[in-house]
Amino acid sequence: MSSFLPPPPRHSDTPLLDEHAGPSTRSVHAGVGRPERFDAIPVPIVETATYTFRDSAEVAAHMTGAHPDPKREEYGRYGNPTVRALEERIAALEDPSGQAECAAFGSGMSALTTAMLALLKTGSHVILFRDGYRRTRQFVAKTLAAYSVEHTIVEPGDLAGVAAAITPKTRLIVGESPTNPYLHCTDLRALGELARKARVKTIVDTTFATPINLRALPLGIDLVVHSATKYLAGHHDVLAGALVGNPALVGLARDLRGVVGGVLDPHGAFLVARGLKTLALRVERANATAMKVAARLAEHPRVSHVFYPGLPMHPTHAVAVEQMRGFGGVVSFRVKTEPEAEGDRSSLAVTSRVVDAFRLARIAPSLGGVDTLVEQPAIMSYYELSTEERRAAGIEDDLVRLAIGIEDESDVIADVMRALEAP
Repeated sequence: MSSFLPPPPRHSDTPLLDEHAGPSTRSVHAGVGRPERFDAIPVPIVETATYTFRDSAEVAAHMTGAHPDPKREEYGRYGNPTVRALEERIAALEDPSGQAECAAFGSGMSALTTAMLALLKTGSHVILFRDGYRRTRQFVAKTLAAYSVEHTIVEPGDLAGVAAAITPKTRLIVGESPTNPYLHCTDLRALGELARKARVKTIVDTTFATPINLRALPLGIDLVVHSATKYLAGHHDVLAGALVGNPALVGLARDLRGVVGGVLDPHGAFLVARGLKTLALRVERANATAMKVAARLAEHPRVSHVFYPGLPMHPTHAVAVEQMRGFGGVVSFRVKTEPEAEGDRSSLAVTSRVVDAFRLARIAPSLGGVDTLVEQPAIMSYYELSTEERRAAGIEDDLVRLAIGIEDESDVIADVMRALEAP
């Protein structure tokens, strides 16, 4: 007879939220049931690499699935109470119906690459949209290609191009909405329907949107990826990622995570969970300021193009209005320069001077935190490529990406206007 006792019932183990709870309430309260066993309001940091068992009978019960606590942990690479609480909260944000599951990872790239490795095999075919994070494109075009996984790149949001690219070997469509850095928004409901008819799975990175502005799962997308480093954590102090969606597919990635090891540590999970409590407030502030900044940029004589889905001039504005509740905190724009000028009058040099003239905004990669950040992608993310190679990838030398924080709107706008006055 086993000597171990099941955990006593607790009030905190009963569901706190129903599917009608709002996103800000979910950001604060979802996924806290188990940590409240420790009588703590914040999610506690359970800082351990391994877990003990009372006796061999409990080990056997856990291994065979007979343990009364199905979420009882065994080893840190397979699970942690702090991490699981975070996973439950993110899943509740993405799918209030409670049907989705989440697996947390050590970075957004780890979440995405592990999911792709779990769903693909040699000879598979992937469809990828052209506008998007360069490391995603690199993983598909180089890393997966080395293992004989084929791919086709289509223009952002081009569903006719997606349909034409599908072959009997196609297993996965990978995209972003909004995209990085041009903020294209894909019609996700139409993409989901197209993929289901073709029996192809979909993964969409909605880091730029967050679950506050966009929930892709109810629109028919199979898996959603977040770089939780960005808005979910929100303070530029932790690397983390999340994969959310169909439980069976998430389960495949979670199992592979235990093999390849891209786990999120409990302290990192604590920081993301703490950041999530203010997610709705931060995103709403960034939405409002970014909209004002984009409108001012659209009128400025030194700006040739503005890329923000909240502006009617954006090519996917109608899609964004249809499926988003806010347009996000990232605004990209191109500085107007002399065509083919050289030296310190070249597009690259003139745009660098504009970026250098920012004072409130800090020059840095990343986005989604409380601080406003600015970068020139040509010399930050695509530094090793020539101008011709960057243009082939869709990146112009005069492009600037501005990631709005939570500073006062008037101060952010003043900083942008001051930078555009740089000689």
